[in-house]
Amino acid sequence: MIRRRSGDKPGRWRWLIGGCALLLGMVRGAAADLPEAAVWEALRGGGHVIVMRHALAPGTGDPAEFQVDDCATQRNLSEAGREQARRIGERLRAHGIDAARVYSSQWCRCLDTARLLRLGEVVPLPALNSFFRDRSTAAAQTAAVRAFLGAEAGEGLLVLVTHQVNITALTGVYPASGEMVVLRSQGDGLTVVGRLP
Repeated sequence: MIRRRSGDKPGRWRWLIGGCALLLGMVRGAAADLPEAAVWEALRGGGHVIVMRHALAPGTGDPAEFQVDDCATQRNLSEAGREQARRIGERLRAHGIDAARVYSSQWCRCLDTARLLRLGEVVPLPALNSFFRDRSTAAAQTAAVRAFLGAEAGEGLLVLVTHQVNITALTGVYPASGEMVVLRSQGDGLTVVGRLP
């Protein structure tokens, strides 16, 4: 409960609360949040980016002995996650998307997800690496991804396979495993067109 201090005008708190609610609504409404059919249509039209969270990989974060070049030390896709990634690739092809420029975090669960999509050669991109364990690199990595998208987004489809923390920092969206967030890159800005669960 909000208590008024003596001397506060009665309408001041209502104005403040109403203003905050309006601002929150504007932030939520910043995404186009198109219906799923319209998102697929936008993707087929070109010039869009899919930022995808890796498929199902049980657990959280990575083991203490994690090494980026040794999958045995990492949290990896389960068989259900491998099947999920294959199904996502099939779903993309069913919607007329059978090729893309594909970039991935260097983490094995992302590389495996990207390869199982079967959309094209997968290129590791360190800016997409997880900063779950070390948040001090979040701002620099997010800026690097924005710069990359500013330079690379355009004709054709660009697919980035990365981690929840990276996607949330870039878009404000908290994606589920295997979820795709569709973006439109416009100059220095990114617009969330919609989400494909």
